[in-house]
Amino acid sequence: MTAKRVILEMGTGNDLHGGDYTKAALRAVQDAIHHSSLTMLRSLNVPSGSMQVEVTIGVQQPDKVDAEKVRASLPHGVVSVRVVKGGLDVPDDEGADVAVIASAAVAVRLELP
Repeated sequence: MTAKRVILEMGTGNDLHGGDYTKAALRAVQDAIHHSSLTMLRSLNVPSGSMQVEVTIGVQQPDKVDAEKVRASLPHGVVSVRVVKGGLDVPDDEGADVAVIASAAVAVRLELP
C-alpha cells in the first residue's frame, strides 16, 4: 500500500534580529501546523504515531538550520525534514543585521486502503 498525502499546510516564520535560521524555521513549522487539526485521524481511528510527516524548509542558508530541532518540534508521527534554498534574507539598512524569513511546507501521509 502507498501512503496518500492527506494534509498539506504552509507557513512562514522569521527571526527579525540575530539571523537565526533555525528559529525562523521553527516558527514557520509552528505557523503551518497551527492551521490544521488532526480530527480526521480520530474520525478514521488512525493512530497519530502512524502518520508520515514530511517537512520542507526553505531558507537562504540551508546549512544553518538544525533539522533535528525542527524534527523534534513536531508532536506526532514519523517526521522527516528536508532543508532547501528558499526563503528570504532582508539586510538591515546599516548592514549590521539581517532578518531571516523561512518558508515551511508540512505534508502528512497516511496508509489508506
